[in-house]
Amino acid sequence: KMISYFRYGRRGFATSLYNYAHPSNPRVFLDVSRGSKSIGRLVFELYHNHAPKTAANFQAICTGDNAAQLKYAGSPFHRVIKGFMAQGGDVVNHDGSGSASIYGARFADENLNLRHYKRGMLSMANSGEHTNGSQFFVTFDKANWLDGYHVVFGELVEGDDVLSEIENAGSRDGHVTEKITIEASGSA
Repeated sequence: KMISYFRYGRRGFATSLYNYAHPSNPRVFLDVSRGSKSIGRLVFELYHNHAPKTAANFQAICTGDNAAQLKYAGSPFHRVIKGFMAQGGDVVNHDGSGSASIYGARFADENLNLRHYKRGMLSMANSGEHTNGSQFFVTFDKANWLDGYHVVFGELVEGDDVLSEIENAGSRDGHVTEKITIEASGSA
């Protein structure tokens, strides 16, 4: 159940704070390099309590524990837009054109009620309704225009400095200035 708290901002408008976390949710990591240099580890809490199918898909690809032997290790963050997000997870072609899931090629959206309300939100990249696979993105800031269109299924809990390094390799059009690669991934 989503917990929402309300407070009033300087102009008297109600703003909400969301807490999707739960102690029983799993955590996963992505070890990332920029060029040939390791820049550190991103650790995410997966919202299994709100998006169980999506969280299970991401966790299984992080660990490589799936029948299709899909794994994020070796795949790049192929699109990085400063001030917006970093997109990765093409475990098929490693260039942003491919996607797969532990359920087959694509799977349906679930719980589009969660919000992209802050930096570090982990969400599914898709090409339309019910087209989720392995591609994902991490926000660099609030991105509420994505709410209701992309499944939020986790958040960054460690490694904000690493996320900043990734953002610094991006550009306004999404091309990366240096290759950003997921070197290893697994359960945290």
